[in-house]
Amino acid sequence: MTLALTEDARSELIARLRRIEGQTQGIQRMLLEGRDCREVLNQLASVRAATHQASLELLRHYARACLSEPGQSGRDVNEMLELLLNSR
Repeated sequence: MTLALTEDARSELIARLRRIEGQTQGIQRMLLEGRDCREVLNQLASVRAATHQASLELLRHYARACLSEPGQSGRDVNEMLELLLNSR
């Protein structure tokens, strides 16, 4: 199934990914400068959290598209989204 994102959703995801790209470039600079390991690890944790949030946002759109097929009620879709997003 091809995921059709709204223009707003696409723009938001692209903006998130560009921020992540900037963070990773900053980490590269930190490594080249020989910065403290804890600082680098802190930034890597921030990138991990940011990519996780971007993944969740994309998952929300994907789940809505998949679960909104005929025969699914809005309540069922929302329950499935909560189940998907809250599981680890």
